[in-house]
Amino acid sequence: MSAESPLPSYDELLALNAVLAARLEQALGRIAELEARLGMSSRNSSKPPSSDGLVKPAPKSLRKKTGRGPGRPPGQPGSTLERVAVPDVTVRHVPAACAGCGAGLGDDATQVGALIRQVFDIPEPRLVVTQHEIITVACSCGHHTQAGVPAQASAPVAYRPRIAALGVYLLHGQFLSIGRTAQTLAEVFAAPVSAGTVACWVKRTALGVIDTVLPVIRDRITAAPVAHFDDLASRDHGRTSTAAANCYLTRA
Repeated sequence: MSAESPLPSYDELLALNAVLAARLEQALGRIAELEARLGMSSRNSSKPPSSDGLVKPAPKSLRKKTGRGPGRPPGQPGSTLERVAVPDVTVRHVPAACAGCGAGLGDDATQVGALIRQVFDIPEPRLVVTQHEIITVACSCGHHTQAGVPAQASAPVAYRPRIAALGVYLLHGQFLSIGRTAQTLAEVFAAPVSAGTVACWVKRTALGVIDTVLPVIRDRITAAPVAHFDDLASRDHGRTSTAAANCYLTRA
């Protein structure tokens, strides 16, 4: 402050101090508000978990401690991959030269030992195409006789039951969708299967169960001395009917 500027009076200093105190109070309130916002998360506010970012707390496991250490419990029998007595493929690895003197080892070299190692793996997943040739033969009488068409070759091009069974298993056993079942068969086996083909396999399997499996179950229940019926709801003429629980049908 220059010498020409008059010094502020006591009342002016009090007024300036009041203004600065009010601004400081306002700034401290704003800082507290911002700090509170920074500390907000999905755990202490209504913010969604996706807003927590990289600073969100690590999830806590709901599993209770059992008091056991890692690994197999003491006394429990272990299991390991064992060698098979008869392998499917055997590959011999014979040294071509002596590791001592460097001389060649021919077919007449004496075998004195063998180290056995077995490797387990699945065969290459690929389609095997079998061509059926239905031959027609001409007889001396002039009549042409054609061989019978096998059941598995009922169409010019068809899939065998094994891949159909795998498709039904993936759909109803592993609960894949029809589209993902067809995609799996196409990617793993290079089989261009459509979703409609998978649906036809399921329908054919269901009809086979109705025609072959259900009669066997019915006959066995009929022949049994006691048939047990549990509480089972069913639809009858648009209405829900419930069979009596634990009803016993006893044959005379």
